[in-house]
Amino acid sequence: MWTISELKERGKTAFKANYWPCVLVAFLLSLLAGGLTVTSKLNESEGSSFIESFRQLPPEAIAAIAGISTTVIIVALLLRIFLFNPLSVGCHGFFIENHEQPARLEVLKKGFRNYGNVFLTLFLKDLFLVLWTLLLIVPGVIKAYSYRMVPYILAEDPTLSPTECITRSREMMRGNKWNAFVLDLSFIGWHILTILTFGLVGIFWTDPYKESTDAALYLALR
Repeated sequence: MWTISELKERGKTAFKANYWPCVLVAFLLSLLAGGLTVTSKLNESEGSSFIESFRQLPPEAIAAIAGISTTVIIVALLLRIFLFNPLSVGCHGFFIENHEQPARLEVLKKGFRNYGNVFLTLFLKDLFLVLWTLLLIVPGVIKAYSYRMVPYILAEDPTLSPTECITRSREMMRGNKWNAFVLDLSFIGWHILTILTFGLVGIFWTDPYKESTDAALYLALR
């Protein structure tokens, strides 16, 4: 049975042994994750305050703004589905390999092996998470932990079908979701320091440390 202290020590050791590549890949992962946040914010504004703020404009201006906003949302979603998701698989594969030996950035190409299957698996994972979250926030969070290992599994075996990959992640996380949540909470001090330093601690320590520890969790469960 793994412990939080053991995982964090393994993650820290692997990260420090290959510091700058880990910083770069973790920064890339944070940018990829940020793409979804931007898309969510655009959707929120489209549905409420955005329309309210501009409804006094002429109809032609409102139509133009709505068209631009819709285009940005669609482009962001397409980028996430076809580029960001496979690239994130490569990033997770990088942190897996980095526990065995200092990984090279060429590992990022792993996410584009068997591209169609990787694309479909991550698309379905995201779709399931959205559907669960629409029911209630808590089931969505629980399912997010259930599907947490999907990118790692794909990084190691991109030939697995979406059903096999998602099922394997659920099995790996069965009985481990709460401990994984506590593991996430253990980084709260580092996240606070990240905020206080305007993101600098996050870029150069918290994010790569956290990603390396998450890879250690996958390896422990595998």
